[in-house]
Amino acid sequence: MSPETILTNALLVLPGEVLPGTLVLRDGRIAELQPGRSRLPAALDLEGDHLIPGIVDLHTDNLERQVMPRANARWPSRSALLAHDAQCAAAGVTTVLDALCLGDLGFDPGRGRTCREGVEDLDALGGTGLLKAEHFLHLRCELPAPDMVPALDVLADHPRVRMVSLMDHSPGVGQYRDLDRYRALRRRQRDMTEAEVEARIRELLERRARLREPQRRWLLDRIAHRALPLASHDDETPEQVARNAADGIRISEFPVAMEAAKAAAGLGVAVVAGAPNIVRGGSHSGNVAAADLVRERAVDALASDYVPASLIEAAWRCAAEAGIALHAAVAMITDRPARMARLEDRGRLAPGLRADLAQVRPLGALPVVRRVWRGGERVA
Repeated sequence: MSPETILTNALLVLPGEVLPGTLVLRDGRIAELQPGRSRLPAALDLEGDHLIPGIVDLHTDNLERQVMPRANARWPSRSALLAHDAQCAAAGVTTVLDALCLGDLGFDPGRGRTCREGVEDLDALGGTGLLKAEHFLHLRCELPAPDMVPALDVLADHPRVRMVSLMDHSPGVGQYRDLDRYRALRRRQRDMTEAEVEARIRELLERRARLREPQRRWLLDRIAHRALPLASHDDETPEQVARNAADGIRISEFPVAMEAAKAAAGLGVAVVAGAPNIVRGGSHSGNVAAADLVRERAVDALASDYVPASLIEAAWRCAAEAGIALHAAVAMITDRPARMARLEDRGRLAPGLRADLAQVRPLGALPVVRRVWRGGERVA
């Protein structure tokens, strides 16, 4: 890396405005921000493109998708991680919280292996300089799953863990509150008969009644010493949000109903919505549309969920369609998630912060990532 890099003729997306100007990188940090264009021969001309902070993704299941690109077709774990990392960097994501699932409710029995091998691979590759983005862990804990407790116990003190979320994907609850949709999903995914689906629903609901509450309390006690950011998942009601907030769970991920999201906003609980929901124009599970939450100002940050490239497109869509200034929409994928993850050294274009950056050019309504820097180094 050269000691100094000058990026000029850019639209700098700052915390409060978009400013034509020049940004100077030095020793992996943002050294200066200047209005106007540099005439120095060494300056890199960004041709009027937007320059935004590197994207911070609080929740992505994309590693799981690379491990299982097709049903019954498992990919080698380390190769999958490198493919996932490359996709993140190409999408302008420089900080990734890999959301790995602890506990299975019958959707993917291989998830435990995916988690174990993913953590091992991150530990092995994290210090080699081979990964383009910086990776942390977001532990997604399935409260009614019998295997959640031993899985979390092993990882609770891992230094890469930056966030823990409490999930419940039982039938009739949260994302699967529509039982008819759940039944159709199970028949399609597992080729189950109607009788088998009904038996499975009864089994899962019995297990939920028995395990969810004691395992929820165990989880909160087990990780209390870490003081990590805690998130709930698929909140349905204001009562759920209030109970979670009272237990120190101050992030609501992917609320499935408008009233839950508004209740979170009223309690000062940060709301994370899915960027694919915005790009696709609605929820794939039939729940509240994230764009509607954004219009109601009931969203603080966006997460990629399962498509890293969705973040930049969702931010531009929010600016174009939801009445939000571009700098505020970009903050939903940079500054706000960085603060939620307590990563205060990134997420904004400001002197002294990490030089994590993405150069973006709109192609009509579609933003295209052209270059990406992490710590001042070009990674895409």
